Amino acid sequence: MNNQHETPEQKRERLRQEELKKNPIGTLKDGFNGNGNLADLVGSLGWKGTGILIVVLIVGYVFYKLFF
Repeated sequence: MNNQHETPEQKRERLRQEELKKNPIGTLKDGFNGNGNLADLVGSLGWKGTGILIVVLIVGYVFYKLFF
């Protein structure tokens, strides 16, 4: 892609993707600490990590409802 014809939105997204590739754990930490947003958290986890997170939340909710 030619950087001269990039819109500001495309440039921000490209820079965000480059940062995710360089430091995925830092972005994961930001997502959990509240400094990031849900898109950063899910983006750093990938589709497998996101699926595991959803399953853990559902199983935790089921156990909570069964025992409390």
